[in-house]
Amino acid sequence: MVGYSFMGAAHSQGWRTAGRVFDLPRTPYMAALCGRDSVAVRQAASRLGWAATETDWRKLITRDDVSLVDICTPGNSHAEIAIAALEAGKHVLCEKPLANTVEEAEAMVAAAEAARARGQLAMVGFNYRRVPALALARQMVAEGRIGTLRHLRVTYLQDWLVDPEFPLAWRLRKEAAGSGALGDLGAHIVDLGQHLAGELLAGVSAQIATFVTERPLPEDPTARGAVTVDDAAVFTGRFASGALASFEASRMAAGRKNSLRIELNGDRGSLAFDLERLNELQFHDQTEPAAHSGFRRILVTEEQHPYLSAWWPPGHGLGYEHTFVHQASDLVRAIAEERQPQPSFADGLQVQRVLAAVEESAHSDCVYTPLVHEPTQSSQSTEPTAAAG
Repeated sequence: MVGYSFMGAAHSQGWRTAGRVFDLPRTPYMAALCGRDSVAVRQAASRLGWAATETDWRKLITRDDVSLVDICTPGNSHAEIAIAALEAGKHVLCEKPLANTVEEAEAMVAAAEAARARGQLAMVGFNYRRVPALALARQMVAEGRIGTLRHLRVTYLQDWLVDPEFPLAWRLRKEAAGSGALGDLGAHIVDLGQHLAGELLAGVSAQIATFVTERPLPEDPTARGAVTVDDAAVFTGRFASGALASFEASRMAAGRKNSLRIELNGDRGSLAFDLERLNELQFHDQTEPAAHSGFRRILVTEEQHPYLSAWWPPGHGLGYEHTFVHQASDLVRAIAEERQPQPSFADGLQVQRVLAAVEESAHSDCVYTPLVHEPTQSSQSTEPTAAAG
């Protein structure tokens, strides 16, 4: 694995746990952790469970005991590391967003397609697909439980940037992060929206804003630097079928720590999900008589629900970290079965195209920016997500 801070710790939890919970065809071995600071990376490896360390990712990808490279670095390094790892004969898991630009993402897809012919597989880490309630929602949409989709609305709100004295971290610099709330949070909700709907966005109309334009420098709090990414993004979209969608991503929503909410409305019913109640899915069946219809709570903890046959008795809920266990499990199974894991790099490229269209619309005040879908090996389909269990 390359990188060991927040997302690296989350991925490590997944790798440590997957083989202890699921009956996997292969056992993950956490061979080596890579980071630039030799002291810090050794400490992280000891804490997170990695057997060895490297300070140069180029050495990591040549190790004989490494067959998969997990990339948990800022977006500006994703393309270089992923392409090199695939060319070195390694499988690749890359955190989202796939890249900082469409061009980088296209190069990564081309490398992944070439590597697939040689037996290497690549996946992008949209972990929220692995929330059991959202995997169940995908199944219910695919089964026609809400009928023809008419509306989808998603919000993803956080508040960690409300304080104007919060330092100018790498996530606030375009050269490192690519974009702000749009790429950090918006990538998740674009992927989820398209995944749950089972279809792709055809175009968007957007507004973005940066509310705090300068922040203290981490290395010198007395000096300030420019914030070069967005604090918030709001955009509407239309799916190829004509269904309407709305999206909001913000890191400036006071009081919202990690609030992701999604609702789908069809002509036969609706589904609603709130990440702060992640073991629950709300379902309304429009075909029932009005006298006793309405939203009802599905407690997604039953053995028959996605992923849950390997976990606890009904009623014993899971948490955020379990999505990374499910992600690791799904990837190991796909590698063992020599099939394309989902979401693919092509799915990551599609999300990148949406993010680019949002920025184009916002900066040009364009009423509607259409998306051109080039042929890719996308995993977007009307089939429910395969779930381990």
